[in-house]
Amino acid sequence: MPAVVSSAELDAFFNLLNSAVSGQQLLKLVLSKYRGSEPLKQIQVRPVQLKQQWLLSFTYKYQTNDVTRNLDAADALTEIHSLLGNSFSAANLFTVDAEAQLAISKKGKVLYQVKQLQLSATAQAATHNREKHRYLSLQRPFLQELGVTDAQQQLIPSMSRKWKQINKFIEIFSNAVQESGLKQRQQLHVADFGSGKAYLTFAMHDYLTNTLGLQAKVTGVELRQNLVDLCNNTAEKLSLAGIHFEQGDVKHFKARGINVMIALHACDIATDYAIHMGIATGAEIIMCSPCCHKQLRPQMKLPAVLAPMLTHGIHLGQEAEMVTDSVRALLLEAFGYNTKVFEFVSLEHTSKNKMILAIKNKQKINKEKYLSQVSEIKQFYGINQHYLERLLNITDEIK
Repeated sequence: MPAVVSSAELDAFFNLLNSAVSGQQLLKLVLSKYRGSEPLKQIQVRPVQLKQQWLLSFTYKYQTNDVTRNLDAADALTEIHSLLGNSFSAANLFTVDAEAQLAISKKGKVLYQVKQLQLSATAQAATHNREKHRYLSLQRPFLQELGVTDAQQQLIPSMSRKWKQINKFIEIFSNAVQESGLKQRQQLHVADFGSGKAYLTFAMHDYLTNTLGLQAKVTGVELRQNLVDLCNNTAEKLSLAGIHFEQGDVKHFKARGINVMIALHACDIATDYAIHMGIATGAEIIMCSPCCHKQLRPQMKLPAVLAPMLTHGIHLGQEAEMVTDSVRALLLEAFGYNTKVFEFVSLEHTSKNKMILAIKNKQKINKEKYLSQVSEIKQFYGINQHYLERLLNITDEIK
């Protein structure tokens, strides 16, 4: 678009901005080319959701530090109108369906470009088809109660990543339920350890009861009593049957006929307790997302050929993580599970997004084969005992 020397260009930019803010369609705004005397480089504006309120977060980026302010929509627009054209002479605006650039020269000439983000017919059809295969609907009441959607049951922009994570998890969960044969059962019990605010706990309950039509019992286990109370109150408010939250942790919870055992981001040996509980109760599905791999690392004696690589702390940590989870997978195989280890979309915006997925094997397995592989790994690294071996009462220690 050619430059137009007219205030109409500035008005057009503000109209687009006002529309994006009022419709909660703003993704990001960057104000740059600062003209003032402070050591300020730029201001970045993004939407945030705080206490069920849609706000705009202003990050003032100085030479040596950042300062953040959260404003409601009206005050945010007033602030931006006062800054652009006075303290700042350039802006980049990103909305759900448009991108715009604005530049104001020292002589007051306005350069304005806008690009509408329109999908082709093929892309629109693909998007439509993807929506058909969503495992959950945005219209589900629990999403509004948990702050994922607004009063109009529209996705809150700041929760878009969380919504993606929930759907990815339910996709994995759905495939596991299908593969395990639990989909054909009328009743099943799911236990989710470390359930937190219970986005996934409520999502699993909704999927099992509303999508599959099963009579599911879902138990969320959380150490923080305030979150237990919050989630039980939410379930009661929504009149949900078959979902309940208890205070406790995976080390002390008494297993009671669990079909699906979930433990995401269970720290260090808490993952071993979770896996052991799943095996002990005969769970058809075990889903763990391990983190904080501390138990094996002090035991590991570096093989001579690997010593030059593993003298670096980051490499040793990665090696210890790989060995820890590989032994867990082999022990699950030894106790009758088909096991996969893979990365999935992070549920807490963390790089610790590995998942161990184990589904009960209906075929006869060679237990000694897998235990022998575990023993060989332990000998190679000089490991005395993996904690899961101790819980499973396997006594093949290196002397």
